Amino acid sequence: MDKFIVSARKYRPQNFHSVVGQSHITTTLKNAIAHNQLAHAFLFCGPRGVGKTTCARILAKTINCENLQPDGEACDTCNSCKSFNDGASLNIHELDAASNNSVDDIRSLVEQVRFAPQAGKYKVYIVDEVHMLSTSAFNAFLKTLEEPPSYAIFILATTEKHKILPTILSRCQIFDFKRITTNDTVEHLQEIAEKEEIKAEKAALQVIAQKSEGCMRDALSILDKIVSFTNGELNYQNTLEHLNILDEDYYFKLLDYLLQQDLASAMLLYDEINRKGFEGDLVLNGFAEFIRNILVSKDAKAVTLLDVVEGMEGKYKAAAEKTQLSYLISALNILNEAELSFKMARNKRLHVELTLIKLNFLQQAIDLTSGEGSIVKKKRLEGALVMKFKQIASLQTKPAPTGSKLLIEEPKKQKTENSKQVIEPVTVSSSQLSSANISNQTSNNQKLQTRNQKPVTANGTKKSLLDVLREKAGDKYIVEEIKEAETLTSDKLIQCWNDYILELEKQGGKPSTVATFRLAKIQITDDISFEVHVTGFTAQRFIEQEKLLLADFIHKAFNNRGITFQTVVEEGETEEVPQQVVLNSRQRFEKIAELYPLVKELKDKLRLELDY
Repeated sequence: MDKFIVSARKYRPQNFHSVVGQSHITTTLKNAIAHNQLAHAFLFCGPRGVGKTTCARILAKTINCENLQPDGEACDTCNSCKSFNDGASLNIHELDAASNNSVDDIRSLVEQVRFAPQAGKYKVYIVDEVHMLSTSAFNAFLKTLEEPPSYAIFILATTEKHKILPTILSRCQIFDFKRITTNDTVEHLQEIAEKEEIKAEKAALQVIAQKSEGCMRDALSILDKIVSFTNGELNYQNTLEHLNILDEDYYFKLLDYLLQQDLASAMLLYDEINRKGFEGDLVLNGFAEFIRNILVSKDAKAVTLLDVVEGMEGKYKAAAEKTQLSYLISALNILNEAELSFKMARNKRLHVELTLIKLNFLQQAIDLTSGEGSIVKKKRLEGALVMKFKQIASLQTKPAPTGSKLLIEEPKKQKTENSKQVIEPVTVSSSQLSSANISNQTSNNQKLQTRNQKPVTANGTKKSLLDVLREKAGDKYIVEEIKEAETLTSDKLIQCWNDYILELEKQGGKPSTVATFRLAKIQITDDISFEVHVTGFTAQRFIEQEKLLLADFIHKAFNNRGITFQTVVEEGETEEVPQQVVLNSRQRFEKIAELYPLVKELKDKLRLELDY
């Protein structure tokens, strides 16, 4: 049984012509070889799996070929080409900088550069993943890279160009490799399938090319996996199943339900997708790509950007015709935000369902903001507007002309269930109106006089406001006179202080606080403030703990909410604040035994040996 070789190694390009998707680089290298204009240092940079190391090996083989072809390709028949193909060439040295990134590794490489090639024109040094070299290794490599011997050529390959020192970049000829297009990948996969006698549908190969994202090595690895899974027959369905990709028909159905605002069907369809094992982030990402493809299909100029399976273009164009541009753009924004916040969501399924609910009512929201087919924008005010006031007409009554009549409605009566309210107009002459006005004025003057008159008792003395309120309130309410606020006095403050100490003793459990209050000294500073003098910071803390309750107690005693006090530590008698000392295990136990002797007694009785 022959040993299996993966397609990525078996079908690795052996000349410039077989390199896929990098014609701009292969043409440049072939022309440089033909015109003998080779640089002494090259830097190949680009994404993974696009042919950087492959082109470096082909270049190394081609420049040492003894029978170079007219088109700039190696002959593959000379001794140099055969030794290279067999991996026995002494003129090619490869160094993996990911595992050999120290200064010593670069120094050993520089030592080898001094020796000229025994056969061939050039010695080629390929340094792969060069960005992994340390800064000191880069600096050790600078002089040799700038002025190497005439027979030495360096080819550096990297996927992260930005990590390389600028001094290295300035000494190299830089070639940027690009991602391989989907069409180029599909054509290459078709050639390999024909050589391996594999039955493969073009739609299945297109799905593989899309999944590889421009990396040929990934595409060949996926092809090998699916061939083993399907026993040599690739079709669209089993490829989707193996790669865990959701069929686009589900997205078309989901879009139809959302445009029809059929939320129930959309939720049921997502439930079906979820039961098939597709995660929520995969659904959001796939639906976002689907909406993007529909958006691209709206314009005939951008159809070339459509990256879908062959035969699906018509379906996308039909969906684009019935979908508004505003809906697609808003939906893309919602899906993008949902995908970014998916990782932070605790309930993943609910997060996706909320996104579907937003998309379901998105069309309705767009219709509400549109007017006569055009989007209504909010008006912006450049400056502040002055507040406008409406002038109210004067309430002065004008005399009615002689002979005129007024219709005065009687006040409305409350309706009852059995009776209806009837309003009858009353005819009033101007003379009657004037007499009515005079009577109203006299009644108003009488009311004003009664208001200004102060109540008088039976003896003729004036009543106080408090007596009037008591008469009006009667027995239902208790009318109390507001007490005036008192200022601080020494005797009453000391009495109040002692009363609060008694309250603390009644509560119990605060002997330290009670002792502190008894030892404290009180000194009045002004009418509404006093100071409490204590002998240490500990006593100050005890006073501060009771400050709110003590202040309320004093306010009630003096009927004065403006009284304040502060705690003062007397100078010369302040105690030092103990610093926190870190104790070891033995010291902790000794401290506990000192505070609680029963712990030490328990240890002695049980004959315990503590591990300090």
